[in-house]
Amino acid sequence: MAGVTITGEIRGPRSGPRRPRANRIKVTSLEVLCVLLVLALVLQNWLNQVLDVPGLRTGATVFVAVCVQAMPFLVLGVLISGAIAAFVPASMLRKVLPRSTALAVPVAGLAGVALPGCECASVPVARRLMQQGVPPAVALSFLLAAPAVNPIVLVATAVAFPGEPKMMLARFVGSMLTAVVMGWLWTRLGRAEWIAERALRKLPVREGTSRWVVFAETARHDLAEAGGFLVIGGLTAAALNVLVPSSWLESIGGQVALGIAVMALLAVILALCSEADAFVAASLSSLPLLPRLVFLVVGPAVDVKLIALQAGTFGRSFAARFAPATFVVAVCCAVLSGVLVLGGFR
Repeated sequence: MAGVTITGEIRGPRSGPRRPRANRIKVTSLEVLCVLLVLALVLQNWLNQVLDVPGLRTGATVFVAVCVQAMPFLVLGVLISGAIAAFVPASMLRKVLPRSTALAVPVAGLAGVALPGCECASVPVARRLMQQGVPPAVALSFLLAAPAVNPIVLVATAVAFPGEPKMMLARFVGSMLTAVVMGWLWTRLGRAEWIAERALRKLPVREGTSRWVVFAETARHDLAEAGGFLVIGGLTAAALNVLVPSSWLESIGGQVALGIAVMALLAVILALCSEADAFVAASLSSLPLLPRLVFLVVGPAVDVKLIALQAGTFGRSFAARFAPATFVVAVCCAVLSGVLVLGGFR
């Protein structure tokens, strides 16, 4: 009896109800990025003394420039994404777009004119469009068109090339062709299983929740998720900027084919914002116009920053297929546009 009593006394506390654990504060990659940027600004002088190496200084400058340059447009994209999730019903999108996906793809490409942002902004918006029932081919066409054909980019291109007014038209044609062709290719060859399930899964919303709460939660979720991959893209761009010598460009001035290949790869490596890349291309006056046009068309469609964002948003399987295909299509469309609009290989 005593043994039984003792056993019961020992088991009693163990089998009783457990105390609820306190909610832990979750630290995401976005908070880490903000802390690192603040520390880099506060400790700038000390870091310059400790890391007094030209390569490290250049890499740090490129990293901060990429992140600071892209962050406002990323915030713009997640705000638009949150607005679509909270205030735009899926039925409205289906009514606006043509029922035929083949016809909806060029319509989505033209809709990209209305979004003044870079590729960082278009990724969360494309994801939200898919979650609202828009076909992936249509959303991806918008993703590629928005950062390349909006008015800000086109005006910047015209200002950067004042003596070549056809450059702006050639960029518009090449970028729009890239977006439409990739949309049509996805319609024929794309598979739903290539896109990660998390990209198509809506955030759970309690019944009766305010639309403004849905807007805020969606924007916060997208920003926290995309911020970390922006860091990865910025670090990659910084490392490659240091490792690729600028003197290589001086030896390809008279070789158009080699210039096209080098400028296409350089567009992927540098990961410039689409609002600023025209001035970089204009500064490379030793190169013919066609390689510089390829640089302007490829950059907003595929770069290391965008690949990282796509992999984090849509999954690695998607990025491994979509990025190489986009690269090839963008180069071909840029060359075709250059031949037709600029008048040849010059």
